[in-house]
Amino acid sequence: MNNILVPIGTSPNASDTLQYAIDFASNFGAKVFVMDVFSVTSGTGSLANVAEKVAKSSKDRLKDIIDAVDTNNVELKIATYNGDIIDGLNDINKELGIDLIIIAPRSNDIKEGLYLGHTSGRIVKRTNLPTLIVPKGTTFKPVNKMIAAFGSGILKRNRILNPLIEIKDKFRSKVGLLLVKRPGYSEEDLQVNTALLDLSEKLTITEQATTYLGVLEYFQKENPDMLCVFRRKRGFFKKLWEKNTIPKSEFFVPIPVLVLSVKK
Repeated sequence: MNNILVPIGTSPNASDTLQYAIDFASNFGAKVFVMDVFSVTSGTGSLANVAEKVAKSSKDRLKDIIDAVDTNNVELKIATYNGDIIDGLNDINKELGIDLIIIAPRSNDIKEGLYLGHTSGRIVKRTNLPTLIVPKGTTFKPVNKMIAAFGSGILKRNRILNPLIEIKDKFRSKVGLLLVKRPGYSEEDLQVNTALLDLSEKLTITEQATTYLGVLEYFQKENPDMLCVFRRKRGFFKKLWEKNTIPKSEFFVPIPVLVLSVKK
């Protein structure tokens, strides 16, 4: 894991997410790219340098956020982009090769309706990059126990597991697999990928009406440090990833969540 990207929004807790990313990156010797996105269409004449001015303001804001954290000897780089955030993420990935995106959820407060807001939800849904969703204010700690939860054990490419493998190897994490059988599952879904099985200490199979109930049941029993889920067009979390926003009534855990895209 070499390059970690942290998109910085307007949240007052942005420095907390960045600090987590820095402390996480220090374990891998990775660089952290701090990214801000703005949208300005420059015209001619007096508006010709508007984008340049906004870019400078954006960089200054990022520098202020960086000044508020402990860099922990991690190399930090600033990246700004004029345009849509998804286009910016894809362009930076093509140029640098991003191994992981680290973002915060919409809110930690269960009383607030959304787990992922529009922007964070789009990042998870519309990129194929591995994403780690870190609850606001979370202090980094070694990942001793992980759950990898899924509704289908089929993986066409083993390399999508690379972030999970790197985290497991670095922290010597114990990984448990949770297969959630929901209404309409197929026997094919029960055939768990051998590379995934090799990562784990045990496989638990549960039947639940929803993915949220399956994860919640297991989470309460095991109390893991991190949850890993897969985003795919069908199977586990199918409906969850169909929209940009994710309500907490459908999914919420108070720990970091690693989202791996099966499309990669």
